Amino acid sequence: MQAVRPQPEPAWSRPARWLASPLIAGYLAAVIVPPLAGPPPASALAGVLRQPLRPLIGALYLDHGYRFFAPDPGPGHSIRWTVTMPDGTTRAGEIPDREADRPRLLYHRRFMIAEKIAAQVPTAEAPPEVRERAKPEWLPLVKGVAGNVLRQTGGASVRLEMVEHYLPGPEEVVSGTIGADVVTPLGSFARPREAGR
Repeated sequence: MQAVRPQPEPAWSRPARWLASPLIAGYLAAVIVPPLAGPPPASALAGVLRQPLRPLIGALYLDHGYRFFAPDPGPGHSIRWTVTMPDGTTRAGEIPDREADRPRLLYHRRFMIAEKIAAQVPTAEAPPEVRERAKPEWLPLVKGVAGNVLRQTGGASVRLEMVEHYLPGPEEVVSGTIGADVVTPLGSFARPREAGR
């Protein structure tokens, strides 16, 4: 007759497992739900599930743009800027800038800044009340971009626009009829006055 081996005690007590299980399930949900609730086409159910998880998703920075790399990523975005210099001349540029943003990692980071802002800014055709409700979400990010552009260029003021680059379908490429980019104004921002001036 074979001896019966005693079963080892679980590493966690029953109360610890009861406490840990919902925490682990909540964390897994916070990891899985954001990509499902990403930009359209997205599941309405995932959008509903995301709402109570938003504080956790934001605190752990889990709201990445995974869907950007999906087979159907949608159009790309950039931020077009026009700076007015103290002498009245103007300079223009774009974020990201394929030529100036080196190394490639810098280009990628700036590209993701434009995508993050684009995900929060309603289009110019959106009703005014929708644009106004969304403003507290995206305006601090846009002001940060404006301040950075002004510091780098030494400009007095900057006008920013979001550009959604048109993504043609295969039949449009073949026929040569490609649509236009969609431009959404983000606002004009002046350099803050320095103390003592």
